[in-house]
Amino acid sequence: MGAVEAKLFCNEGATVIIGDVLSEGEETAALISRQNGKAHYVHLDVTSASSWEKAVDEAVTLFGKLDILVNNAGILRRALIEESTEEMWDQVLDVNAKGVWLGTKTVMAEMKKSGGGSIVNISSMASHTARSGSSVYGASKGAVRIFTKSTAVEGAPHGIRANSVHPGIIDTLMIADMLTDKTYRQEQMDRIPLTRLGTAEDVAKAVLYLASDESSYVTGAELAVDGGLLAQ
Repeated sequence: MGAVEAKLFCNEGATVIIGDVLSEGEETAALISRQNGKAHYVHLDVTSASSWEKAVDEAVTLFGKLDILVNNAGILRRALIEESTEEMWDQVLDVNAKGVWLGTKTVMAEMKKSGGGSIVNISSMASHTARSGSSVYGASKGAVRIFTKSTAVEGAPHGIRANSVHPGIIDTLMIADMLTDKTYRQEQMDRIPLTRLGTAEDVAKAVLYLASDESSYVTGAELAVDGGLLAQ
């Protein structure tokens, strides 16, 4: 989803900093540049405060300020509660929740200097509804949900908005292993009122709206991109 978001933002005229701990981020930035977009890659481990500080310093040095932060990094590990481990809990919460906190904490200081900005956090429908085997993931995304609201309240006096996006069942690599099972795939589509899986583009367009001035009076909101799952 992050790659699609980056491409969409560049198509809208933004200069995008892609932070990634994997080489895919660098490859995405290079692809966007070849297509005449403005993208720059920085190595970023979202669980590390020093990595965030280095990435933000590089972005501000290169481009003068930061207007938007999209906290998109996330991992999924599945296990029943009694089968989950401390290592699993620490890893998922570090990336999905601590990473959002560190990114927000680091970027807010820069946004205050420039008079405001927009923070968009990728949560999940798992922050609203539970499924067997997803307790650790759901806990991490629930943390993102409420942390976003706290950010909105604290950021408002400084012109900083914060909103969360809650994807449903999105056809991406994160759950590709599950969706290859045709029976499972059809079962999921049967659950969704709009009767199809979501795409990375569906999520990216929601992120773009919340990041842009089109949503200038929207903060602390939760935008579900789930085909109607949470409406049931």
